[in-house]
Amino acid sequence: MQSIQQLNARYGVGQKIHFYSDQNGLVTVHIENPHASAKIALQGAHVMEWQPHHSEEPVLWLSDQARFVRGRSIRGGVPVCWPWFGAHATDESLCPHGFARVAQWKIVDTVIDPDGATRIIMQLIETQQLGKQWPHHCEVTLTVIVGSALRMQLTTTNTGTAPFVLGEALHTYFHVSDIEVIKISGLDNTQYQDKVEGYAVKQQEGDIRFTEETDRVYINTESTCVIEDPGLRRRITVQKSGSKSTVVWNPWGQKAAEIGDLGSHSGWRHMVCVESANATDNVVTVAPGEVHTLEVEYSTEYYL
Repeated sequence: MQSIQQLNARYGVGQKIHFYSDQNGLVTVHIENPHASAKIALQGAHVMEWQPHHSEEPVLWLSDQARFVRGRSIRGGVPVCWPWFGAHATDESLCPHGFARVAQWKIVDTVIDPDGATRIIMQLIETQQLGKQWPHHCEVTLTVIVGSALRMQLTTTNTGTAPFVLGEALHTYFHVSDIEVIKISGLDNTQYQDKVEGYAVKQQEGDIRFTEETDRVYINTESTCVIEDPGLRRRITVQKSGSKSTVVWNPWGQKAAEIGDLGSHSGWRHMVCVESANATDNVVTVAPGEVHTLEVEYSTEYYL
């Protein structure tokens, strides 16, 4: 593992890209450029914060009780779910949503793009322990491009001689004014599996609105989604490729209290997850030598 001094010497760019370590030894990269600011934890390659300078409020939601400790996922931001989504298919003792979000990643490169955006490329560090959970040869990288929009590219390369089946998601938490006033468009007439009702298959009619616990896997969809928030007078656009599932989640009050790290008693009111994924019916088979990329772009606009 490279030291903070080595990381800053090789990959830091003054105050634009700066690495530091917290009291628990977790390494974070802080990015500041003409377009936006961001913070990314190397544990999990986890984008914790991204705020374009034109945005008056945070775009990503991060719990005020998030745990920043080794081997524990961080509640909020953009957790990387890989190489499975939800519980493991045969061993529920393994980390839900896969191990990538609690594993160590390394910096491959940092680049200042011609337009001033910052590009960070990270790679999942293979260990013997992870190999026991995922006995397949592959290379996994996450490229994060911090600009007036936030782009993320999760790339899996099968370097082995046999195909494998992959489940994945960018489990993004968005900051909203109040879950009961927002709506999400883009999934009208799309089938979904309702996890609250035992994966019952239903069909979306119109925009998504929230009045209770919501946990849905929308399948066979590559559609762009828009979160419209009249409380903040803001639209967040979620555009994706290489993803055929969209997961929409808010735990509501009772489950939020049971989860424990979702923040103050009303923390759940100010977040919604819109996750670009390949899950359930849409898991991906990656052949030997094949490269699969899930890519998202998040952008915001304000209106009167």
